[in-house]
Amino acid sequence: MPTIKSRTFYLEMRRPPAYILEPIKDGIVLRAVNIPVSFYRFLFRAVGERWLWVLRAIMSDEELKTVIHDPFVEIYVLYVDGSPAGFAELDRRTPGEIELVYFGLLPEYFSKGLGKYFLRWVIYKAWEYLPERLWLHTCEFDHPAALPNYLKAGFVQSGEEILEHPVELLVKWRRALIK
Repeated sequence: MPTIKSRTFYLEMRRPPAYILEPIKDGIVLRAVNIPVSFYRFLFRAVGERWLWVLRAIMSDEELKTVIHDPFVEIYVLYVDGSPAGFAELDRRTPGEIELVYFGLLPEYFSKGLGKYFLRWVIYKAWEYLPERLWLHTCEFDHPAALPNYLKAGFVQSGEEILEHPVELLVKWRRALIK
């Protein structure tokens, strides 16, 4: 079976950051409690399509709802001037750690300083739970600024590997986007 390889980077933070969170002009972050699947899919596609985010796109509505409505999974939406500008997903289901599963902005909001602010906001939010570790993974298919921004925000690289993804998975993903 043909595959596509990607270099994946694992990053972690073992203590809260030392910087101070600055306020954002014309923006607000809200938690989407029991987010509608359709709205989640909108955000997921708008943010992740260009970076080949696949796994949530190919889930059935019921599978996706089970994950995103879990009380230990939190979805946060950044709004700017009343419009969604990005989202983040924190997974607290593993005791002692929090995974930043998804994080990103809609393309219209790139290069405006919002990514830095929103990432720092999400990091602060995660540390309110006092985990032993906050972690994430990213890969070479992600936005070129993703890895440098995570490192600037205080994450350190804890691992790296080459993953092979079946081309069939990407075909399923494209079909899911067309629906």
